[in-house]
Amino acid sequence: MLYPRQRILERRADLDIVCLDLEGVLIPEIWVAVAERTGIDALKATTRDIPDYNALMQQRLRILDEHGLTIGQIQSMIDGLAPLEGAKDFSDWLRGRYQLVILSDTFYEFAQPFMRQLGWPTLLCHRLEIGDTGRITGYRLRMPDHKRSAVAAFKQLNFTVLAAGDSFNDTSMLGEADAGFFFRAPEKVTKEFPKFPQYQTYDQLREAILAAGHRLEAASA
Repeated sequence: MLYPRQRILERRADLDIVCLDLEGVLIPEIWVAVAERTGIDALKATTRDIPDYNALMQQRLRILDEHGLTIGQIQSMIDGLAPLEGAKDFSDWLRGRYQLVILSDTFYEFAQPFMRQLGWPTLLCHRLEIGDTGRITGYRLRMPDHKRSAVAAFKQLNFTVLAAGDSFNDTSMLGEADAGFFFRAPEKVTKEFPKFPQYQTYDQLREAILAAGHRLEAASA
């Protein structure tokens, strides 16, 4: 899908970065999909439900251990998934006008099939620790609160940063950005952080990004 040419001035890609969360924004929630395929309902919990990421991951690893699930089994389930409808067109549109960086709390071992389908956008996330038998033994965070830290670093490089996410673990990133938006976030998240506007479609988010970018540009002129 090609969007009609905007009548307003196009943004300059050398000045602006758009940071997006991955799961729930461009792709399905991976752990929810694994839960549905295995019938393990406890794996449906995400950062929308448990804001403490470390507590959430410890719960997930314990459940995987209890059921004997290996990295190979999980990857085979992920291989059959696709990005959300419209996500590829939206990310292509963004990459034609901005620098697009995906900041996620997923893992490279899970995300690769989606990155291929999205045209290999830049992804900053974490890594899993995997034993010789394929058991997931732990994980290595890039750094605590890496989404907010990445946005802060981009701003120090004199980029204007716009960001969108859908969960509790995105709120520090949205707050650090020059403009932050929720995309299809659940009510319990938006009620706790009402200052971030909420959008339900990629067209709405596209228009919000354009408008915020031009507002910020006008304010700095």
